Amino acid sequence: MMLKPYRLGALLLTLLALPVMPSVPAFALAASAAPAAVAGKGHTAAQIGDFLIGFYGEHGPSAQDRETRVSQILKERQLLNEEVDVLLCAHDEPRDISIGPVTVAKTASVGWATVTTHWGSGDTDTFTAYVRLDSTPIRLDDVICAG
Repeated sequence: MMLKPYRLGALLLTLLALPVMPSVPAFALAASAAPAAVAGKGHTAAQIGDFLIGFYGEHGPSAQDRETRVSQILKERQLLNEEVDVLLCAHDEPRDISIGPVTVAKTASVGWATVTTHWGSGDTDTFTAYVRLDSTPIRLDDVICAG
């Protein structure tokens, strides 16, 4: 059996006892993996609210807004559902439309608000309108009908 000098053995034991540290701090890794919206990029709740108010107006989106301010997914959904206006979740034009408070989920890169349609009969309906935070220009990305 061959003995090693004391200094070399002590050095090896010391090195083995040291904790292994990553070369990049964990918080830096988490920040670099986050979506761009977390870093402050993307639409704000106020911008999304202003967009939805302008987009829906009092009676629904204009033909131009339907063409230029709507995602391709919604355009295709409308082609498949000719009997229902997928942007309003309705068959007719509402008497009035109101937009609720906007919620922004930066980690999901999306913002949304409840849209309430008011009808001549006094009834109301609601649906949720979604906007991607990184859409350029800002546009309606999806609509989920309540019922």
